[in-house]
Amino acid sequence: MFLLGNTFGGGGGGGGPTTTVVVAKQAIPLRHSITTADLETAKVSGAFTSANNTYTNISDVKGLIAEIQITKGSVITSDMLARDINLVPAGSAPAYLPLASGYVAMTIPTGEQQGVAGHISVGDYITVIASSSLQIFATGGTSSPGLQRTVSKTIFTNVHVIGLGPATANVQPAGGAATVGGTQATSGVTSSLTIEVTQCDAEYFTWFLGNMTLRYTLESFKDYLAQPPSAPDPTCATVDAAGGVSGKEVDAKFHFTSL
Repeated sequence: MFLLGNTFGGGGGGGGPTTTVVVAKQAIPLRHSITTADLETAKVSGAFTSANNTYTNISDVKGLIAEIQITKGSVITSDMLARDINLVPAGSAPAYLPLASGYVAMTIPTGEQQGVAGHISVGDYITVIASSSLQIFATGGTSSPGLQRTVSKTIFTNVHVIGLGPATANVQPAGGAATVGGTQATSGVTSSLTIEVTQCDAEYFTWFLGNMTLRYTLESFKDYLAQPPSAPDPTCATVDAAGGVSGKEVDAKFHFTSL
């Protein structure tokens, strides 16, 4: 691991040619899916820059998984990273998920067509679209002509994906080797996504999963949140703030029948 304090070309490194490399903008924990917010570039010098295991573009590192805890200011090298979280020993993982205060982890089903053909990875942000006949909002056993419609509506944006499972994605390490431990790399589409949401949104998600058809879209990395949530959501600061939902609360919040 190389730290910038010892490798800047003009700051005590003795001069010489410099190379642009990707470095850790902040501390990166073990098994973290790296985002653009974790990275920056810097010009460094030293014998190690002649190796082919450093990166010059942030886009080459985004989405890879940290196999070790990476210190802020470290030059990122390929032997620190993997392409699939299953390559990182599970026993080395922390005993808890990196959830912000007031947030919970929730697993939702996915598939090839529902989940962007398997392109959703750990660290990505997705939007969620709900579709259904408006008959589900009929009350008292009666209906009206206005409910004889099917509506699709985006209900959640910037939903942070923190896990995939069962993991059937490519298992190549960041260095590009085709096999790991003698096992041929496999590929496929995962069957679930683990997301980070408030307990209030988890209740709404549960209602939508039971009453509507959901599809996900994958946001451009340029539209991702600069940082995942780090403080409680003031609209649902704790799990105790969740008070239950029914069709009445869903329509009041998402305005399906007024479309």
